[in-house]
Amino acid sequence: MISTLRRHPAGTHLGLMLALTFSTGVIDAVGYLGLDRVFTGNMTGNIVILGMALTGADGLPIAGPVLALAGFMFGAAVAGRLLRDLAAGWSLRTTVVFAIVALVLVASGAVMITLDDPAQPVLLAVTTALGLAMGAQAGAARHIAVKDVTTVVVTSTITGLAADSVFGSRVEAHPWRRRAGAIALIGAGAAAGALALNAHIALGVAISAVITIVVTIVGHASRVQG
Repeated sequence: MISTLRRHPAGTHLGLMLALTFSTGVIDAVGYLGLDRVFTGNMTGNIVILGMALTGADGLPIAGPVLALAGFMFGAAVAGRLLRDLAAGWSLRTTVVFAIVALVLVASGAVMITLDDPAQPVLLAVTTALGLAMGAQAGAARHIAVKDVTTVVVTSTITGLAADSVFGSRVEAHPWRRRAGAIALIGAGAAAGALALNAHIALGVAISAVITIVVTIVGHASRVQG
């Protein structure tokens, strides 16, 4: 099993990043629906919400988007620092980054399930932590460098899917399957996250934590470098 993973690292990494794309959809649903309209993975949407909130539009939150963005940037910076000077792909340090992401998700879920009615400062702390986790995930995914699958946003993927299609520039080696897969999976993750909220806000976080743990284990087993 391990030897098979190592013989086909590109396919393995693609599958793992697609799994994390689904996980991001779950987390963003938890953030937007359960943490007062805050995206913790999709920073483009978060900045748009913040821009509208600063005008006082529709009572949109300001503190949550700001903290999510700060956490995301810090997490991405940590990942970049840990993975600098390493060749693209999965290494021991990549495992460390994803292990940190999983740990933050587990801790966030534990907080949410322990407290029946968390106070606003607790919710903001969870928002910041989830932003940090998604930033670190995005930083590590960027280093693994699976084309068209960043795990946290699909706008550029949608652009490539349409622009390179038969109706666009008709690119011969159009990787439409992975692009369509990433788009479908982040949407499916959002649907799963929304459904999970019917049970408990911690359930969506737990789903993402389990996915990240599995990705970390499989990715670590597939690595071909130190």
